[in-house]
Amino acid sequence: MTVPVALLLLGAFVAVVAPRLLARADWTEREPIVALWVWQCVVAAVLLCCALSMTLSAASAWQAVRGRLFAPAPHGVVEAYALRAPGPWAATVAVTLALGGVWTAAMLVREVRRARSRRRQRRAELLVRAPLLPGEEPGAERLVLLEAERPDAWWLPGPAPQLVITTAALRRLKGHQLDAVLAHETGHARWRHDWLLHCSGALASGFPQVGVFASFRDQMHHLVELAADDVASRRFGRLTIALALVELNEDRGVFGPCPTPQAHVPLRVHRLLAPQSRLSPVHRLRLTAAAALIPLVPLLVAFVPGLRALG
Repeated sequence: MTVPVALLLLGAFVAVVAPRLLARADWTEREPIVALWVWQCVVAAVLLCCALSMTLSAASAWQAVRGRLFAPAPHGVVEAYALRAPGPWAATVAVTLALGGVWTAAMLVREVRRARSRRRQRRAELLVRAPLLPGEEPGAERLVLLEAERPDAWWLPGPAPQLVITTAALRRLKGHQLDAVLAHETGHARWRHDWLLHCSGALASGFPQVGVFASFRDQMHHLVELAADDVASRRFGRLTIALALVELNEDRGVFGPCPTPQAHVPLRVHRLLAPQSRLSPVHRLRLTAAAALIPLVPLLVAFVPGLRALG
C-alpha cells in the first residue's frame, strides 16, 4: 500500500470513528473546553491526511513536483517512497484533493464575508437605535446599552468588538446575574469562538455529505456555549448563570412543550444545576495531550518511509 493511499484511509478512519467515540463519551459536556480542543485536533488530522496525500500524489504524478519536494533529500529517501512509477490514480487524487482545498478556502472566505456583512448590518442597526453622542467615535465604547422590551445580551465581534445589552435585561437580571452574563459573553470574545464557528460552518457548508464536518459544526455551536457558561460560573457560581439564562429566555418559549430553536437553553440550565463530577486535572491533562497527538499520526505515516531510509 502506498503512502498516499494509507493517508486517505487513515483520514477516512478518523472521520468515521472519532465522532462516534466522542458522541458516546460522557465527559464532553462536563469538560467543554477539552472537548473543543479534541474536536479541533480530529478535524485537523483529517485535513492533514488530505493535504499530505495530495502532496505525495502530486509528487508521484509529476517529476517537477517530486524534484522540488525531495530536492534536499538523499536519493534513498525518494526510492523509499516508490514515487517513480506512479499509478493512474496519482494525478486524479492530487487534482481532486487540490480542488477540495481550493473549495475549502473559498467556503471559508464566503463564511467570513457573510459574517462581516451581518456584523456591518447589526452595527448600522445599533447606530440607529443607540446613536452616538456628540464627539463620540464609532466603536469607542465596548459596552452598548440598547433600549428594548426584550431581555437580551450578545457580543458583536470585529475590529472594534462591542458588548450589547438591552434595558429589559438590566431590569430583569438581579444581583450578580448581570455580571455573569457579561462574563459569559466576554468568554466568547476571549477565546475567539467566532472563528471556530466560521471554520466549522465553512467545512460543513462546503462538504455537506461529510459527516465529520457537520458534526464538527453542530458541536462547536453547542460546546462554545457550555464553555462560556463555565467561564461565568467559575467567577459567579453555577446557580447565578443558570438563573440569568432563565431570566433572559423564559419569555421566548424555550421552556414550554413546543420549544423554539433555542431549545438548548433548558439543557444548559439543567447542566448548570445538576451535580457534576469534573475530571481531575491529571485526567484533563491526559485527554488534552492525547488529542494533541492525533494530528501527529498522519505526519508519522507520511515520514516513516523517509526516516527508515535515512536509518
